[in-house]
Amino acid sequence: MSSCSWAGMNEANRIYHDTEWGIPVHDDRQMFEHLSMECLQCGLSWDLMLKKREIFRQCFDNFEYDRIAGYGEADVERILHTEGMIRSQQKVKAVIHNARCYQKVREEFGSFCDYIWAYSKGKTILYQGHEDGRIPVSNGLSDRISKDLKKRGFKYVGAITIYSHLQACGIINDHGRDCPCYREINEMHPTVNKRRDQEVL
Repeated sequence: MSSCSWAGMNEANRIYHDTEWGIPVHDDRQMFEHLSMECLQCGLSWDLMLKKREIFRQCFDNFEYDRIAGYGEADVERILHTEGMIRSQQKVKAVIHNARCYQKVREEFGSFCDYIWAYSKGKTILYQGHEDGRIPVSNGLSDRISKDLKKRGFKYVGAITIYSHLQACGIINDHGRDCPCYREINEMHPTVNKRRDQEVL
């Protein structure tokens, strides 16, 4: 499958690109895994995240947020002493803290997916110019969601991190025009076209 240029870095990136990146997510566990990996990545490479993904799943009970929300200091120590795990106590505690915030969003909206997809009214956004490679690191939408998540107590959810999350979970389709994934996602899911940085439907 021909694909976006970054997918050719290695086999892990190719598989992630072809089978996950940009495909709309409507499962709260999977959504939490995506969001947590974006938070863990801050300051590091995505390539490293993919290499350590199975370690993350082992440490965080496959990103089952209800279990993670009940973690205590012993779990923090267990995770930090897991071989191959990144040694950031702040990030580990942030994932646990975010799981508790995630539960509150679910209580209010029914599911986290319902909450975040409401920003695009359930449609995948196609920004003009993005399919030609003119992709920003953040935009007005990611900034609004970032600010709201921070008000709700979430950590490591800056506008750049959230933009990456919106790409990963399919709220924004930023595959290249010539990438088969771009067409497949658009054919299988409802979409909306927008001008760059204009998020009002």
